[in-house]
Amino acid sequence: MELYNTFAVLLVVAALFGYVNHRFLRLPSTIGLMILALLSSLVAIGLGRLGVPWVVTVSQLVQRIDFHTVLMQVMLSFLLFAGALHVDVRTLGQERLPVAILASVGTLVSTVLVAGAIYGLLPLFGLPTEFIYCLLFGALISPTDPIAVLGILKEARIPASLEIKIVGESLFNDGIAVVVFVSLFQIAQAGTSGDLNTIGMLFLREAVGGLALGAMLGYAGFWALRSIDHYQVEVLITLALVTGGTALATALHTSGPLAIVVAGLIVGDKGRRHGMSDLTREYLDKFWELLDEVLNAMLFVLIGLEMLVLNISRTMLLVGALAVLVVLLARAISVGVPLGLLRRRYHFDRSTLRILTWGGLRGGISVALALSLTPAMPRDLLVGITYVVVVFSIVVQGLTIGPLVKRLGLSTTADSSPASH
Repeated sequence: MELYNTFAVLLVVAALFGYVNHRFLRLPSTIGLMILALLSSLVAIGLGRLGVPWVVTVSQLVQRIDFHTVLMQVMLSFLLFAGALHVDVRTLGQERLPVAILASVGTLVSTVLVAGAIYGLLPLFGLPTEFIYCLLFGALISPTDPIAVLGILKEARIPASLEIKIVGESLFNDGIAVVVFVSLFQIAQAGTSGDLNTIGMLFLREAVGGLALGAMLGYAGFWALRSIDHYQVEVLITLALVTGGTALATALHTSGPLAIVVAGLIVGDKGRRHGMSDLTREYLDKFWELLDEVLNAMLFVLIGLEMLVLNISRTMLLVGALAVLVVLLARAISVGVPLGLLRRRYHFDRSTLRILTWGGLRGGISVALALSLTPAMPRDLLVGITYVVVVFSIVVQGLTIGPLVKRLGLSTTADSSPASH
């Protein structure tokens, strides 16, 4: 019953905040929900210090929610599939080289740059931290979050070729980052430099295995969809594809996120064009769009409510503010260098770098990875810094990416957007 109660509370709060946001604030849904949850958490913290008894009960309820499990093992696969389902695969294919390099090389470069900067900054605040833990922070904060990106870019209306770079990178680099994080996590737990061959095999099994499994799942789903015409069963097939595929990826020790993204891209392209009737396509789109909206609402409410159980000091806030600058600078470099190398084959202007840098939002995946750290590690410190970066990213960058696009003269119509069909 505890899992049921958790989802019940999140749904009720998300519905309440969704109503308030739509009725009064009229902010983008994900941002409005998180801001309301943050403000509610701050009010509750203030009331708790005044001795209001029910606040303790609420805090205990939030504390019992395993954020890492709820997001990484329950929500993430559904959200990734819903996002991948509506990506224009043909446009993604045209941008496959920039997307692949940004998702792999860009993530690794950012991880190292962030780790080096944080390793130098923390001793200045009396918080010296081993380099391996700084690398862990770099790995969990470097990937752009596909959930945050997809939720907020729907409002920005940027050109299709630029949006597909951001969306495509976000869909793939979280899988790469999780593999890097897991490898570094094992090194940190072992207290050694680690076996490079073991880490290399782990990467191949997780990343390459995930991509291969996703292709198998996607084509199996496409075959099943093409062989029947019954929209209820076809929607059920896509649900089974996500849940069963995630469970299979876990059993095979491959990357579930990468597998689900690839499966979603195949079903969204081949399945949509050759395996569905117009009626099925309409119901499938509406079902996954609604599920995406509901889970997004719950996730961003949960991120805001986490403030109730995090112990964030003033020093941590200051370090977090500096970390925001570090992460943005590392993002600019890790994006700028690959774009510079690709300039001979692709056309990029300054506005591309600015949008890719400012539109690289961090979200729930970073918080979930930070919360998976053990108490033996500097968990509270890294969770606090991560939370500050994520809140800034979603609220400040999320609210300003649209105006920035307009100021740069890049705003276009919603119809040209590959991720907002």
